[in-house]
Amino acid sequence: MKKHNFSAGPCILPESVLKKASEAVINFNNDDLSLIEISHRSQPFVDVIEKARALALEHLNLQDKGYTALFLQGGASSQFLMTAYNFLDKKAAYLNTGTWSSKAIEEAKLFGDLVEVASSKDKNFNYIPKEFTIPTDVDYFHCTSNNTIYGTQMKSFPESEVPMICDMSSDIFSRQLDFSKFDLIYAGAQKNMGPAGATLVVIKNDFLDKICRVVPSMLNYKMHADKDSMYNTPPVFSVYVSMLTLEWLKELGGINFIEELNQKKADLLYTEIDRNPLFRGLVNKEDRSNMNATFVLENEQLQERFNTMWLDARINGLEGHRSVGGYRASMYNALPLYSVQALVDVMKELERKA
Repeated sequence: MKKHNFSAGPCILPESVLKKASEAVINFNNDDLSLIEISHRSQPFVDVIEKARALALEHLNLQDKGYTALFLQGGASSQFLMTAYNFLDKKAAYLNTGTWSSKAIEEAKLFGDLVEVASSKDKNFNYIPKEFTIPTDVDYFHCTSNNTIYGTQMKSFPESEVPMICDMSSDIFSRQLDFSKFDLIYAGAQKNMGPAGATLVVIKNDFLDKICRVVPSMLNYKMHADKDSMYNTPPVFSVYVSMLTLEWLKELGGINFIEELNQKKADLLYTEIDRNPLFRGLVNKEDRSNMNATFVLENEQLQERFNTMWLDARINGLEGHRSVGGYRASMYNALPLYSVQALVDVMKELERKA
């Protein structure tokens, strides 16, 4: 039986997806060739990337609404650079809610002035700022929907008179939103889609006309959009697995279905964290992430015993990020409810033995 995988990323993937992907590496489409050795220009792979792009728009309810989906290389970190390179002409506004938004801010400073509209750094990013104003004289507003390291999540998004860009790397496809509010969404594949190597970018076509400078081809969104995400050799395997995962999600019932399941998982774990006197959550309750739950032991002397217990229960990836410590349970789409129950059972058993 597979371990209960709470790894923050690369993420747990559906078993059916892993099986199909492994078969494709040996023999793709019964053509007696591997997926990773066929031409990316061949029709079989063109069909894969086109289906992956179409499914991404379908899940976000953005099909036929003037958006383009791209699968690019470089991870979400490359988007910190690309968004600013393409669209930061004079000044941009950023909401700082954690490590990744901080890194995005540092990259954007290379291209223009920045306004940090709000930050939760004063309390080690354990909350989402609520009261802030987005200036109307900026080129765009950038935010991060979910903070993997600290375990916070934006439950709502501001109304903005300027284009809104969002890093949704760690909660893409996990909950229903009005995605048409965003002019550009980006997300690394390795949290809710597939293996590392690809980054999904969903961009409003009208926004492409606002590219403000001459941008090198590999960093130019319009170049990739004009070439149907095939300007250069795409990360074939990551795109294929992402397509399989998006198919799996559709078969389950889409984002509406998975959102309900994700809420059940989060409720189960957070209820135990709040009930069990041995544990304490690290972030404001109203801002708790449904993807990444962070918590600590009230008594550090129990750490060795707890670690032994969850490892013996075949639980993987529960260590907190080095900058936060404690524990982090990442509950991405493919994590089954019974895995969360397995963790809760260990927490209860620790309480009984303490």
